[in-house]
Amino acid sequence: MKILVLNASPKGGFSTTLQTALYLQALHPEHAFTFLPVGRKIKSYEKDFAPARAALEAAELILFCYPVYTFIAPYQLHRFIELIKADGVDLRGKFASQITTSKHFYDVTAHRYVEENCFDLGMKVLRGLSADMEDLLSDQGQKEARMFFDQLIFSCEHGLPVTPPPKPPVEERPPYQSSLAPAAKRGGKDVVIVTNCAPEDTGLANMIADFRAALPYESRVVNLREFPFAGGCLGCFGCAITGKCVYKDGFDEFLRNTIQTADGFVYAFAISDHYTHSSFKCFDDRQFCNGHRTVTHGTPIAYLIRGDYQYESNLRMIVESRCEVGGNYLCGVATDEGDTAQKIRGLADNLAFAMEKGLSRPANFYGVGGMKIFRDLIYLMQGLMKADHKFYKAHGIYDFPQKQKKRILQMKLVGALMAVPSMQKKAKGKMAQAMIAPYQKVVEGAKQAQQK
Repeated sequence: MKILVLNASPKGGFSTTLQTALYLQALHPEHAFTFLPVGRKIKSYEKDFAPARAALEAAELILFCYPVYTFIAPYQLHRFIELIKADGVDLRGKFASQITTSKHFYDVTAHRYVEENCFDLGMKVLRGLSADMEDLLSDQGQKEARMFFDQLIFSCEHGLPVTPPPKPPVEERPPYQSSLAPAAKRGGKDVVIVTNCAPEDTGLANMIADFRAALPYESRVVNLREFPFAGGCLGCFGCAITGKCVYKDGFDEFLRNTIQTADGFVYAFAISDHYTHSSFKCFDDRQFCNGHRTVTHGTPIAYLIRGDYQYESNLRMIVESRCEVGGNYLCGVATDEGDTAQKIRGLADNLAFAMEKGLSRPANFYGVGGMKIFRDLIYLMQGLMKADHKFYKAHGIYDFPQKQKKRILQMKLVGALMAVPSMQKKAKGKMAQAMIAPYQKVVEGAKQAQQK
């Protein structure tokens, strides 16, 4: 079988992810492997897509090979997918799968993003391999890579692709028109609207204008298309100790002094390719100059999104998860579906309320699970990621359960007592009452406070 490996790592031949594909190539000389360095040469393919087109057309199976960057694939792969669609190369009927390496931090959203775009291209999608960064170094990891490839070829031969999701109905909507009168403004809060609004996107521009009108605070707009990005994140870890990016385009200072100083963030974009234009993904990835530090924890966030957001379940998960992991209060999402003006007005009011009250909510599974992965990762890599380690220590993120010695001792004591038959009889029916006693005390305290 003719297999094309799209190496989307910006590290090129030094990619950890690529080694898994090379391992499989070494084991299967009966298949013809071709490698395309799309991560390294994305700017070259922007100028001349012909070599990439020829490789794509010749392939029977296309393997997307990439490290997971900030919930999805690297910017370079986002851009390459845009180039594929813009070129119009016919990939219908070809098989597609993927190999990723990560610490399993939202690898599910990355895989689904690639799958959704392959479905758009009419490809036969086969489930990919999501490996830990170090899996290939273990016998078990090598075994799982071999089993993945065996299953992959079996599925190609027997026609067992993933069932594509139902397509949303095609709904042409005219661009949203501004309709909200300016609200009275008050000082004391700084709101930044980060967007990648294209000059021709009047619908999104009008949504931003109405949000600014409805917001009872002054706001400022940062358009990412106007920032001179030198390129996407290289994954070089040059910023791990100093916090300084190896690029000299000034993005790290721009991020910290122009965006992260705000009291409220608004992200505004139009949906394309199941996320948004790659300029926003470049912005996402380049924020790695902050490492894994939740430096904007507590800052409320709102979204303005143009497009069929209701049909983009993976994007909705990404939007919520970003806020949960970052410790940001998600004020909501206003889209151009339905009564857009009412949604925008409500979102503006909610953001103002969240800033004024300093709202927060407990993290759900998205936030707790994501931060536990980061906690364990940084603890192990503290020698390299010194800035992250210092931040995690200072903010109590190292909340390992083995540190809760008193709680562990209490549970052991309760367990020992409950193992005694006589104690079991005495405790029968009283366990639930004992468990809620501290909570009842809190409720009673609230009642007394209201009576004063």
